[in-house]
Amino acid sequence: MKFIGIIPSRYASTRFPGKPLARIGSMTMVERVWRQVRRVLDDVWVATDDSRIFDAVKEFGGNVVMTSAEHRSGTDRCREAYDLIGGGQDVVVNIQGDEPFIEPRQLEAIMKCFDDASTDIATLVRPFAPNGSFQQLADPNTPKVVVDEQMNAIYFSRSVIPYLRNVPTEQWPSHHGYYTHVGMYAYRAQVLGEITRLPQSSLELAESLEQLRWLQNGYRIKVGVTDCRSIGIDTPQDLENAIKLLCADE
Repeated sequence: MKFIGIIPSRYASTRFPGKPLARIGSMTMVERVWRQVRRVLDDVWVATDDSRIFDAVKEFGGNVVMTSAEHRSGTDRCREAYDLIGGGQDVVVNIQGDEPFIEPRQLEAIMKCFDDASTDIATLVRPFAPNGSFQQLADPNTPKVVVDEQMNAIYFSRSVIPYLRNVPTEQWPSHHGYYTHVGMYAYRAQVLGEITRLPQSSLELAESLEQLRWLQNGYRIKVGVTDCRSIGIDTPQDLENAIKLLCADE
């Protein structure tokens, strides 16, 4: 099975304009993500809508493709990039461009989901710590995931699911094995083309989670489990924290 990694990378960001070109140590963020993915995948591309990012990727020797500025999601950008690259790969892995510390084993876990021939789409979850607080679990910016016995996703929600009846909420994390979502996806190439043509669904609109559109239309999302604590960069403060982490590791 042939895999291709695509890193959607936009310059415009409400909270952090120019984020992909922010420096973390000796590299820009987009280069650091690209090099981390290259530890696992030989075929890795950055998909951008900005000439500054395009030129920066070319400068460090990476593969890059220019895509439309009109895309609503990284999934849509991945689909256009894959169509433009046209390499005939079986699976497209969508890696967030603001995850400079992505671990190779996370990529390996999502790729392994396609050992199951019935997998249409794959994503990752992280077990929520039993000693974590209910307030942390209930954070709507951290979607929760319910899976079946074969580790296929049943539902994603910003609410805490399942609801534990007759258990005080502060005891929920220790009474049930909750999963939180890690925003990495991989799609069979044909499926990627199909899902980007689907209209937004009622569940997606309700929760603002695009993966609910896929579930609502009958696609099977296989879930891999990771214990890695990845660090996403959404704000300049997040960048400062990432630099401190890098200095500590070195």
